[in-house]
This record gives sequence, structure tokens and C-alpha cells, in this order.
Amino acid sequence: MKLARFQHQDTIYYGQVEGSKVFVIEGDIFAQYQVTAKAFELSQVKLLAPVDPGKMVCVGFNYLSHISEMRKDMPIPEEPVTFMVSPTAVIGPEDVIELPFSDHEIHHEAELTVVIGKEAKKILPENAYDYILGYTCGNDVSDRTLQKKDGQWTRAKSFPTFKPLGPYIVTGLNPDNLQIQARVNGEMKQNSNTHHLIKNVAYLVSFVSQYMTLKPGDVILTGTPEGVGPIKPGDVCEIEIEGIGILRNPVR
Repeated sequence: MKLARFQHQDTIYYGQVEGSKVFVIEGDIFAQYQVTAKAFELSQVKLLAPVDPGKMVCVGFNYLSHISEMRKDMPIPEEPVTFMVSPTAVIGPEDVIELPFSDHEIHHEAELTVVIGKEAKKILPENAYDYILGYTCGNDVSDRTLQKKDGQWTRAKSFPTFKPLGPYIVTGLNPDNLQIQARVNGEMKQNSNTHHLIKNVAYLVSFVSQYMTLKPGDVILTGTPEGVGPIKPGDVCEIEIEGIGILRNPVR
């Protein structure tokens, strides 16, 4: 099932996408809801970020190939390298990524993003899927200049517009075998598969839940594969994940 968060005129809805239409949902997608007969053509609505997260947890160095391109002498982490970024960085499909500095190196990062469906606290990996609503595409836009300066990642990854999410939340996927790609101006930059994750989705959700309580609507960005690279004003960045769709954002 594809769930969309969208705006029609002055009203924001959740809906279920079927073909070229989106059917309005009444209720809470994280609790009880029903799909109504009221529908709009997708061409008539503005897709928003499919979730408005309370928390955003990110995972670094979770693909061996990305470790190799960034820090060749770095050993594989025994535990996930996690950090948090500000939810105020979130934007949706077709929204503009605004680069705050003209002289900084800013990179795209394609990431499978987990949307938590119900409260998770100290759960086991084998139970993790019971706590996941679905998955969406994420672009973990990152200011490498500030990462090097700060020695940590929160500021470099939390600027407004630096966390595009979308286009949909898709339920029922196998997150351990999804093709993941990033394109800049139509040119392939990242092309991998989530089966290369060092720590898989179930492990990550369980791991994070050991030290913080995950709430419905929280998201976990699971890491990026090799091929990260710069974006600049005038570029168009696309993140595509198998079964989810294409997250497209112009850069300014």
C-alpha cells in the first residue's frame, strides 16, 4: 500500500494512492483509519513529505562501500554509528534544496528511510517489523565542509531543506533487498541494493529502541551506499528506491 501526505487547496490530507488517484483517509494512519471514496487526481494535488517526524535518527557508515570511499582506513563499526538531526530540515517532493553557503561542499546521500508505526522501546530484532509502518526515500543532504570543521554531523545535516523525504510511505516491502539509486541531472551517481547494509533494518530499529523510545512517525535513515557527491544550484537530484518511487528535488 502507498500512503501519501498531500495538500489540496488549503487542506492537508493523508491518502492511499491507487494508480493516478489518491483516496482520502479519515482517521490516524498510526492508529485507526479508513480509506474513503473521496479521491483526487495526483496531478491535482501537491505531495508533501509523507511524514512529519518527531525524531530523525540517522545511521552513518552502514555500507562497506561508503566506508571505503570516505575513510579507507576505518574498521567496520561493531555497532551502528547513530546520530540525530533536526526534523525542521524535512521537505517533500519537488521542494527546493536551499544551499546556505556558496563556497561549501554539499553532497547528496540516498537512504532507505524507515517510518515507525507504533511506540517501540527495547524491542528485539525479530519483532522489529511489528513496529514499522513502512518505508520512504530519503536524501541525507550533507555539508561536508562543516562536517570536517565540527567533527560531528548534526549542524552539517540539519539546515532547512536538507532532509527531503518522499514521495510515499510504502507498506509491506522487504527492506533487505531493494535497489537504491541517486541521480543528479539524470546522471547515475549511486546505484546499490539494501542487501549491502552492514546492519539491516530490523537490527537498526531494535538497536535504536534500546536507548530511546521510538514514537509513531519517527524516522530512521539507514545509511547511504557509495557514490555520494556534490550538488550545486541548478542541479536536480533524484533518489529512487525500488517499490517506493522517485524523490525529486531541484537545488538552489
